[in-house]
Amino acid sequence: MKETIIHIPVTVKEEAELTPTELQLLDEARRATYRSYAPYSHFSVGAAVELADGTIVAGSNQENAAYPSGLCAERTAVFYAGSRHPDTPIRRLCITARDADGQPLQRPIAPCGACRQFLTAPKAFCASAASGISSPSASTPTSCCRPLPPPNRSESSS
Repeated sequence: MKETIIHIPVTVKEEAELTPTELQLLDEARRATYRSYAPYSHFSVGAAVELADGTIVAGSNQENAAYPSGLCAERTAVFYAGSRHPDTPIRRLCITARDADGQPLQRPIAPCGACRQFLTAPKAFCASAASGISSPSASTPTSCCRPLPPPNRSESSS
């Protein structure tokens, strides 16, 4: 057996370091969390994508009792962008969430496995996109066509 070590560079920015456009993207993602339908997980996620022409579209997670029939916020936003703006590439993606108590998460979140796979697929409208993964105090830009940050883990995991 061969051991492979994968290094994934991640840049963390404090909210004060974000550009006006990045702040607008984060704000749209935050607002989208309030349009989430999450009666089962109580985990409201919002995502916003900035298109190459500057248009911002947002999506939120939409759960269904017939799990996994719901959709994550990232895919909802990208599907909407693709259906309304099919010829406009995505420049950036921002994700944020609120917990069961409605409080913003205090740590960055990463896309689930299905979204990670979708965002790296050639037809995911992300040919040259840079994505941002956010919490209330930080944004973590990366590229959705390069390896994404590892999925969420509990504090005790390493």
